[in-house]
Amino acid sequence: MQLWNLLMPHEKLKARITKQWCDIGFQGDDPKTDFRGMGMLGLVNLLYFSKHYTHEARQILVHSNHPKLGYSYAIVGINLTEMAYSLLKNGALKTHFYNLVPSVAQMDHFHRFYCYLACEFDKFWFEEEPESIMYFNQYREKFHEIIKRRLRDHDVVLAL
Repeated sequence: MQLWNLLMPHEKLKARITKQWCDIGFQGDDPKTDFRGMGMLGLVNLLYFSKHYTHEARQILVHSNHPKLGYSYAIVGINLTEMAYSLLKNGALKTHFYNLVPSVAQMDHFHRFYCYLACEFDKFWFEEEPESIMYFNQYREKFHEIIKRRLRDHDVVLAL
């Protein structure tokens, strides 16, 4: 409910289970079913972005509803959480965190990296102008490769 209120403050959510969730990019009327892959981390990242970068989150939500180039905002957000998590697990984020944080990286730094990915993916998607959302996985992989390439730079700091 909090995610809805942050992203859609001028429209009241009718119930916890409602087709309205599709308006912010969930696949059905119960958003909990879309979190299976990333669980709470996917939700926490969407909430973090919406709370700390409200303007950007709402702007990206508007972009995601583009009639030709639109994509499912929440589903893409969950996918980007998985991407960030895999980059953390395989060690690709080490240099980024080392350059960004003077001491030990915290969860907040991970969430901020997710926010960076959300903004960059939106730019990337509209620059690429895919023919259809059906090509999402191909473009996701292309974006993932771009991020991995950026992370190989020893001076990298990927932040908003």
